[in-house]
Amino acid sequence: MTSVKEFRVAEPATPEQLGRGAFIFTDDYSVFDWGKMPDAIPDKGAALCAMGAANFELLEAAGIDTHYRGVVTDDEPKPLADTTTPPREMAIALTRVPDLPHEGRDYDYDAFHAAGGDNYLVPLEVVFRNAVPVGSSLRSRGTPAEYGLDRDEWPDGPVDLPEPVVEFSTKFESSDRYLSRAEADRITGAAKVDELEALAREVNDLVTERAAAAGLVHEDGKIECCYHDGDLLVADVVGTFDENRFSYDGQQLSKEVVRQYHKREQPAWVAAVSEAKDRAERENVADWRELCDQQPDSLPDSVIDAARDMYTAGAKPLLDRTPKLGQ
Repeated sequence: MTSVKEFRVAEPATPEQLGRGAFIFTDDYSVFDWGKMPDAIPDKGAALCAMGAANFELLEAAGIDTHYRGVVTDDEPKPLADTTTPPREMAIALTRVPDLPHEGRDYDYDAFHAAGGDNYLVPLEVVFRNAVPVGSSLRSRGTPAEYGLDRDEWPDGPVDLPEPVVEFSTKFESSDRYLSRAEADRITGAAKVDELEALAREVNDLVTERAAAAGLVHEDGKIECCYHDGDLLVADVVGTFDENRFSYDGQQLSKEVVRQYHKREQPAWVAAVSEAKDRAERENVADWRELCDQQPDSLPDSVIDAARDMYTAGAKPLLDRTPKLGQ
């Protein structure tokens, strides 16, 4: 189970074959790697399921292989266009996710790949960036000049990049960790970083074009991939407000809205999370959450309502056709 999606296995993957399963999209949300937060956002799960399905179908139509097998509303997978009610379940092909042994924060990727063989979930998130919005971690990891911008400091507002940037982050470690290209190549196993980057750029182009056609700006996002018998399949979910950041007329349409709310209204908890992560790194502790001495507060009803409206209304322009979310 993930923090905001439930995971169902119908037929487990084997060393040679993909299995069958499903994501069930809940109304839960997560920020700052915390996991399930105290509140739910009504209709969020249906909006994300529909958005993810529409983008997977876009990729498949463009010849990009994915693990998507359709949405499920009455026990059988079907295309999104064949649904009449908002879907919350997505049928997917399953690969294997081996254990990643570790001592503290030292992770044994050799053992992971020895168990995974030629059928495994690549232990990376491949991040693509078209812009640097407020809240982007890129601001803390480099100067504007390093990314082709003719300026010395990051502006207060978002800034477009002259060319998309692709980065690599860990997937299964307790805290996300950005990697050099050499580090990323070392932990991918049989999958190749060059191929992962090329695939991420294709996905980015397609999602960006769809967003532009809907009047939205696609700022950044990520993909995850299965490796199966020499082939890469785009996995997890693509192009939603949880995986990607979009904006309209300078206003965020993504989970970043809720993240920024917590930074503004619950700074003590956000600071405690940051300190726990830093302390875990200093002390070589894998699970930073056990070092955090504060819990997040619930959201006010007005913020929950605003977040619901963002997910449901914001999803509709990105879909050629959608069941009536929130009805």
